Amino acid sequence: MSAMMQPQIILLKEGTDTSQGRAQVVSNINACTAVGDTVRTTLGPRGMDKLIHDDKGGVTISNDGATIMRLLDIVHPAAKILVDIAKSQDSEVGDGTTTVVLLAAEFLKEAKPYIEDGVHPHSLIRSYRTAGNMAIQRVKELAVSIEGKSLEEKKSLLAKCAATTLSSKLIGGEKEFFASMVVDAVLAIGNDDRLNLIGIKKVPGGTMRDSFLVNGVAFKKTFSYAGFEQQPKKFLNPKILLLNIELELKSEKENAEIRLSDPLQYQSIVDAEWNIIYDKLDKCVKSGAKIVLSRLAIGDLGTQYFADRDIFCAGRVTEEDLQRVAAATGGTVQTSVNNVINDVLGSCEVFEEKQVGNERFNIFSGCPSGQTATIVLRGGADQFIEEAERSLHDAIMIVRRALKNSTVVPGGGAIDMEISKYLRQHARTIAGKSQFFVNSFAKALEVIPRQLCDNAGFDATDVLNKLRQKHASGEGANYGVDINTGGITDSFANFVWEPAVVKINAINAATEASCLILSVDETVKNPKSESAQGEAAAGAMAGRGRGAMRGRGGRGMRRR
Repeated sequence: MSAMMQPQIILLKEGTDTSQGRAQVVSNINACTAVGDTVRTTLGPRGMDKLIHDDKGGVTISNDGATIMRLLDIVHPAAKILVDIAKSQDSEVGDGTTTVVLLAAEFLKEAKPYIEDGVHPHSLIRSYRTAGNMAIQRVKELAVSIEGKSLEEKKSLLAKCAATTLSSKLIGGEKEFFASMVVDAVLAIGNDDRLNLIGIKKVPGGTMRDSFLVNGVAFKKTFSYAGFEQQPKKFLNPKILLLNIELELKSEKENAEIRLSDPLQYQSIVDAEWNIIYDKLDKCVKSGAKIVLSRLAIGDLGTQYFADRDIFCAGRVTEEDLQRVAAATGGTVQTSVNNVINDVLGSCEVFEEKQVGNERFNIFSGCPSGQTATIVLRGGADQFIEEAERSLHDAIMIVRRALKNSTVVPGGGAIDMEISKYLRQHARTIAGKSQFFVNSFAKALEVIPRQLCDNAGFDATDVLNKLRQKHASGEGANYGVDINTGGITDSFANFVWEPAVVKINAINAATEASCLILSVDETVKNPKSESAQGEAAAGAMAGRGRGAMRGRGGRGMRRR
């Protein structure tokens, strides 16, 4: 009776939505599996592309896992974890973004029946962590080092890694052409870690084969004034001056208050303004530079002044391009033209302005430090060139990682099958329930070769049976799916390679994500606070809009 008289305890705000227990874990697993199914078909050389149409009317065609995950506006809180691991894989390694999402979804799918049967999630998490560590250890044992090879051998090995990455992309048909281009670009920047030293410029028109690599810097012709066409467009061994100042006739009287007692003195102010700009231009010419680049505008007076003295100039050069020119030519960006010494000037062997498609490009080649490269991409549609740029980004990242870590593993599902066999054998030595969980982890790893077969239209069951038999014999550690014939082949002998770090990172991230999702058993959602946040944001936007209008009106009034 006393139990019935107990008052009801209200802990959370009214309208709070809570869901907990086993059903919540299963619901999270289902959400993650749905995300995995979305990107499943993009895996491998025969993977399909996704066309994503956003609310602003933009269209993106891609089969890059990270791009698709970023553009899908996923609202489920647990499924967002898969978006995060795809992003982390992309920033850390560059490739394997689809793999990591697929693995995480498959680990959870394998765990689902156990959760439904009442197994405690922490038993699964413990076994998954152990299996994940063993899998990573096994990858390290199977990895083959490419260290100590000559430069030519190394280039060919790196090109194989790049070609494996590009084979699953839209530009896979020209993978050899682009793979060698990517390797040359990465080797050009040497040990520098900054990815922005490799520029990718997109020019619509032409074919993929019209793309080319500049061992130096190339950027689009900037906005120019009258007199630009009279400037020389080609120089041999020129000195280059890089500036971060405006070379325009400025109305200096706007920046200061000037009081005149005699109207005739006004002319002296005008003359002073002209003298300031002429002094700046004269110092640029006296520095001996034949090319003057500035991040800010070079006006019509400056353009004509330089043209009369056979000097090439370009204003409004983007910060990124200016920094790359500085890195390549050995110059230093100046914020003043006073005391410009020889040490701050850059140099290159050849500078020329060239027509590429519909655009004109300023190209600096034969740079002394050689620590930068530019890939000029050609192609039909804009979406195609955008996807080609994303593909090359992945390949560049992979080649950089392979250079640094210098160990590779066979691709085509070979390494996944080998780890799966290893874990199955280990599972037999475990007493207790853990045996089931490690086995499930091993089975989940087979999703990669299975999906490669499904995407290519082959019989996955048949191919997987052949692979299991080959790996079990002890001689087929390098055997994976042959995408051309629908059988199995030695991936290593066929140069289907990927850096070991890609696999290690993917298994690590997928295991962590699945363990994290399995450990969540309650979701608390407060719709009141969400709507309050929405209203506050809307209010702030409205206030900002009004402020902006007010400010604009004020400025207009003053000017009149």
